[in-house]
Amino acid sequence: MESDDHDHYATLGLDRRCTTAQIRAAYRVLSKRHHPDVNSGSPDAVAQMRALNAAHETLIDPARRRAYDRELDANTDDAKPREREPGKFERNISHDARVRLEDFLRGATIEVRVTDPANPNGTEIFLLEIPPGTAPGARFRIPRAEPFEGGTVTVRVKAAPNFRFKPRGSDLRCDLRISTQRATQGGSEMIQGITGAMLRVQIPAGVGRGAVLRIANEGLPKPRGGRGDLLVRITYRPEVRSSRLGGR
Repeated sequence: MESDDHDHYATLGLDRRCTTAQIRAAYRVLSKRHHPDVNSGSPDAVAQMRALNAAHETLIDPARRRAYDRELDANTDDAKPREREPGKFERNISHDARVRLEDFLRGATIEVRVTDPANPNGTEIFLLEIPPGTAPGARFRIPRAEPFEGGTVTVRVKAAPNFRFKPRGSDLRCDLRISTQRATQGGSEMIQGITGAMLRVQIPAGVGRGAVLRIANEGLPKPRGGRGDLLVRITYRPEVRSSRLGGR
């Protein structure tokens, strides 16, 4: 097959631990972007679309994916470094990239800047496609250019906290300040979630300061599908009533 020269995972911007949902999402995003109909029939777009189709057809089928993984492992074992001086440099390196919380849900293209002291050409700059539904901690392999042909940068995407939410794995934490009356009587409050939608928080009567209320499935994507939870910490300032002491 013509597509055998391609790394199907790299074509979709994924690593070998990606889920079926991530494969579908990556294919959907990239096929829309590179479809020949939106690129005036460009030969490059046709070739890219052919590679995307081959990657999707191979990886979406569990049996074909297992066979492809075995083939990758065999090729890795048989591969030999080309004109490499031992200890001179490493072709394969790792890099962490911070990603905005909302981009794990909706997808994004980010710029990755890698500074490798062994690279005489200076900082390496890559554009990384992050498919919608990517989980924090996911890894992507990006091919490197001269003088590191054959090598890859393994990029791990990490969640960057913002002023409202703090990530913990696939869960998100935030604070909700309520009145003393609401804390005493209970009821409901509205809070904006990571997608921008307004969420209802049920406040139990007599809730204590620092109590954490959980809203299921309103966090970040999980590695095996689904979403984590939104953990809402309750804060309020108890009212202090002063009383006058009567005279003697």
